[in-house]
Amino acid sequence: MFTQLNAKPVIKAKFIKHNAPKKRSCGRALRKCKNCGRVGAHINKYELHLCRQCFRDMAPGLGFKKYS
Repeated sequence: MFTQLNAKPVIKAKFIKHNAPKKRSCGRALRKCKNCGRVGAHINKYELHLCRQCFRDMAPGLGFKKYS
């Protein structure tokens, strides 16, 4: 990706520093699903850190039961 910048390490380091993603301290994008990386519909209870879709797939293995 950095074919031209590989010959100039100082400029490459500056480019990487200024174009890195912002470190988040709060907000929706801070918490992601540890399985797939989604940021929406996040279940944080019991320190699960899963989105609802992954939780639905993994729930029986974690010991959760579905009550109708």
